Amino acid sequence: MTPTHTDQTDRTDASALEVLERHAAHNYHPLPVVIAEAEGAWVTDVHGRRYLDALAGYSALNFGHGHPELIAAAEAQLRRVTLTSRAFHHDQFGPFCADLARLTRMDAVLPMNTGAEAVETAIKLARRWGYQVKGVAPDQATIIVADDNFHGRTTTIVGFSTDEEARAGFGPFGPGFRVVPAGEAHALEAAIDETTVAVLIEPIQGEAGIIVPPDGYLREVRRITREHDVLFMADEIQSGLGRTGTTFACDLEDVHPDVFVLGKALGGGVIPVSAIAARRELMDVFTPGSHGSTFGGNPLACAVGRAVIGLLETGEFQARSRELGARLDAGLRGLPGDHVREVRTIGLWAGVELVPGIRARTVCEHLMARGVLAKDTQTTTVRLAPPLVVTEAEVDLLVATLAAAIEDTVA
Repeated sequence: MTPTHTDQTDRTDASALEVLERHAAHNYHPLPVVIAEAEGAWVTDVHGRRYLDALAGYSALNFGHGHPELIAAAEAQLRRVTLTSRAFHHDQFGPFCADLARLTRMDAVLPMNTGAEAVETAIKLARRWGYQVKGVAPDQATIIVADDNFHGRTTTIVGFSTDEEARAGFGPFGPGFRVVPAGEAHALEAAIDETTVAVLIEPIQGEAGIIVPPDGYLREVRRITREHDVLFMADEIQSGLGRTGTTFACDLEDVHPDVFVLGKALGGGVIPVSAIAARRELMDVFTPGSHGSTFGGNPLACAVGRAVIGLLETGEFQARSRELGARLDAGLRGLPGDHVREVRTIGLWAGVELVPGIRARTVCEHLMARGVLAKDTQTTTVRLAPPLVVTEAEVDLLVATLAAAIEDTVA
């Protein structure tokens, strides 16, 4: 017998938290809420209480929970074929690659599953290009990254993180990366030498607290990398696909990188989908057997990814992000100045940095108690990234609830 919603609720009440504590790895510190259902910008817990989702799966849910076009694409493909592996062709793969190449204005696409896999793929591309095309000495290639970066959780990636919590206990780490101050183009240029094959940066640093670089920085990165024959690889896993009010954050400065690294919203919150997109001559450093993934580019992922691209090509979600982001920014700038140190907003994405002594985690707990879900980062920053389907009224509700949650915290 299929369990009813009531049956499910009975079995997943507050005791679910105890079960999680006993059996799940403690690699996250989630807020004490157990979600059972979701639609649009709202989620419902096992007790039937609704919450406005102001995190959107770290931007994986840009189009909201259960977007009907994405669900329809997934359901249709589920009835046909979900996995072949890349050992065979399937009828969704070519169209997905063509669609994503068109969206990114690139020639070639290599699909993977998670964002970290896409970053690893970009690193491999840059190194092999450096050896085969640029002529860097074997095993000497270096890649420049920014401090306070977040590109994923693999051992390679945390090896060049400056977040000690992400690194501690996971070494030894491999060489080949140089860390420079984020947003400082002169420091980046000074770090380039004959071994440098790529610059890998997030156009907007999300995990660091929605850090927006100085005006002109991305244009300078593009100029520097061109002049020094170095690849510019833009990690748009969080910032891409409508979040910043443009299709890609690089579009904010009319910059086109050599490699786009994409993930999160590419799967619409339905299935993990990631990819890199690049010019054909760069992508051709990969040869059969040199890189792959059992699930990368599977039929289900490609079908959902194609539906995501279709939504983006209308321009509707980019426009919503710009317009509602301006409303969010205006509201956040009205928060009490004695409690808020800085507001950083780009599109429908914001970091509210609190004054020292006010813990963002505590504010998020009070937000949850008032019916809004958000997440802290860097101790004093509340990050906000509601789905792009959010309404004006819901943006206003988010701002008002955040103001009340801050007052709850300092009371």
